[in-house]
Amino acid sequence: MKSCISTPLLTFPPRVTGKRDHQKLPTTNTSGPLTRGTARDYSCRHGAHRKTHGAAHMDKRLLNDLKKLLGADMVLHRPEELLLYEYDGSVETARPSCVVFPQTKAHVMGIVELANRYKMPIIGRGAGTGLSGGALARHGGIVIGFSRMNRILEVDVENQRAVVQPGVVNADLSAAVAPLGLYYAPDPSSQKACTIGGNVSENSGGPHTLVYGVTTNHVLSLEVVLPTGELI
Repeated sequence: MKSCISTPLLTFPPRVTGKRDHQKLPTTNTSGPLTRGTARDYSCRHGAHRKTHGAAHMDKRLLNDLKKLLGADMVLHRPEELLLYEYDGSVETARPSCVVFPQTKAHVMGIVELANRYKMPIIGRGAGTGLSGGALARHGGIVIGFSRMNRILEVDVENQRAVVQPGVVNADLSAAVAPLGLYYAPDPSSQKACTIGGNVSENSGGPHTLVYGVTTNHVLSLEVVLPTGELI
């Protein structure tokens, strides 16, 4: 589980003046139906539906320990509370056993340690915009939502580097450093909602990929919690 991410920033390219300022970029027709490849075609062969995975049994002792660690309002476990976290941008659904919202690295370490003690799977979740099912709890377990860990911890202008928590929204990072003449290069189509932590997990890219590479080319270091709860 990532608790802190160090990533480089790029300077804005110089604006070209003259006639090129008035030239329009080529457009793509997006009026037709969108597809997501053979997986979607196969799943819809006998009618549109999502494949659903059931949740693992939730140990009441684990639930109580999580509430003690995080506070009761930071732990979701009722069926109606879990509905939003059954899906992401993919074609499948999977209900987690519970969803938790850490606010500090100590919380993340505690959650992972408890999951290891109770032999419960853990799944990190950013904004749930991914198309690969990476945020789904396919075998139940604890979904760790990083939406409360959304702070930009440091911006080093001289070295064009930022240190952020995993819940920072991609576009928010670029907006925060824009007055400094900097921006964060990886730009997936969901950049107004997706998070840096989710981008790292999915190695997200976008149009800037062709020039600057994908997310893995823009991560300088990670602060990681091991399955034992140890921070490295």
